[in-house]
Amino acid sequence: MSREASARQAVSAQRLRGADAAGPQAQETMTARAARVSSFPPQVGADCRVLMLGTVPSLRSLAMRQSYAHPHNLFWPFMGELFDAGPELPYAERIARLHAVGIGIWDVLRDCERSGSLDSSIRVGSEIANDIPGLLDAHPTITAIALNGAKAQQVFARRIAPRIETQAALRVEILALPSTSPANASIPRAAKLERWRAVLRWTKPCAVNAPAGRDGRAR
Repeated sequence: MSREASARQAVSAQRLRGADAAGPQAQETMTARAARVSSFPPQVGADCRVLMLGTVPSLRSLAMRQSYAHPHNLFWPFMGELFDAGPELPYAERIARLHAVGIGIWDVLRDCERSGSLDSSIRVGSEIANDIPGLLDAHPTITAIALNGAKAQQVFARRIAPRIETQAALRVEILALPSTSPANASIPRAAKLERWRAVLRWTKPCAVNAPAGRDGRAR
């Protein structure tokens, strides 16, 4: 990440903390004003198999310096059920457990202007995509991309997919998954989780999803 991007993230986080301290009125003023927000660096291990892409971090995530930090976002609860990397664990341990099963996380957008945290508030003309094609070239082990929500899917199709080299495109499966955001309340939790189970096809086995042997224990 460049120094400029790091500085922008620090300013966004500082503004959010200031709004929290000032109370609800300051929070409303802040969230109504469009601000430039930037994604985190990719959190990808050496043997990444599945790249999970969100849109861009929420204000809560920027303030906490953690992806999917909103307490009602289902991403980490789902990671807990599928890979034993749930929200009860320290953030660094969650990331380590995802890396252990071959999962990396990033966002489709490097920068954008957005008021508040909703994807619907992103100004389309302000969108700058992350270098997903470059990441795929650097990590040839990636064979699936899981897109978290409709906005991530739209940005990927419009700004990223056309730039992916043919060889990489042929090896990578694209999974369009329902958003884990609390704003996506139209799909029941159980139905969302069932859709997210699709990533198990590409990940390494772990204690919670490994096939059981004759003695009932995970293998």
